[in-house]
Amino acid sequence: MLVVDTGPLLATADRSDAHHRQCRELLETDAGPLVTTALVIAEACYLLDRQLGPPAEAALLASIVDGTLRVQDLGGGDWARVHELVETYADLRLGGTDASLVALAEHLGATRIATLNRRHFSVVIPRHTDAFELLP
Repeated sequence: MLVVDTGPLLATADRSDAHHRQCRELLETDAGPLVTTALVIAEACYLLDRQLGPPAEAALLASIVDGTLRVQDLGGGDWARVHELVETYADLRLGGTDASLVALAEHLGATRIATLNRRHFSVVIPRHTDAFELLP
């Protein structure tokens, strides 16, 4: 299982992005499943539309429809954890979107996160493992 952050989704769609090749390769070849949260999708849709236009946003949504990317709902306990993480890491400005990925990973027992955001995910201490494996 690979938990997917916004950065790799954007880089995969944008051929001019410095991380395009490695993110595309990761997301296309990982055994998966690829999972994320609705907060990541909202953030990615906004940025894709703004930076690359509606076709890029539509391509991301198509990956959800065809099952390539799974959007996992968060339950009440997950949202409580998101709240806790945002408060705990206020100095880091972790934010709800990244906190939602930590909560999702904890809920699913996932240890691998596809992210370009080493700043947040290398600092947060998950409950279920010593540290996340950050890819690519």
